[in-house]
Amino acid sequence: SDGSIRLHQMTSEYPLMQWNDSTNGQPIIALQWALTRPAVFFVLDASSSIYIWDLLENDLLPVAKQTLPSENVVTMALLGEPEKTNGLLGIVLAKESGQIDIQCVKKKWALP
Repeated sequence: SDGSIRLHQMTSEYPLMQWNDSTNGQPIIALQWALTRPAVFFVLDASSSIYIWDLLENDLLPVAKQTLPSENVVTMALLGEPEKTNGLLGIVLAKESGQIDIQCVKKKWALP
């Protein structure tokens, strides 16, 4: 609820990494790992901003942020085929109106 993210290892109750206030205090609505690139995850906050984290590029801050101001995004999901190395990764955004938006993710965040 405060925008904090914690990365845990399954064998420990303590986080390996913790990022406080990662969304400038906005509650996190959804978080999902990229299906095609294990070091990348996406975060959706309550202000309809999407943060892209690439832990191989920067493990302190997100590498990109995109705000979708036109309408509230209520959830997101990622599409991709982890067994294929073509780097195709999509993000599905469900808006408050019921509209679904599908966007392609740049290859630099999708390639294994």
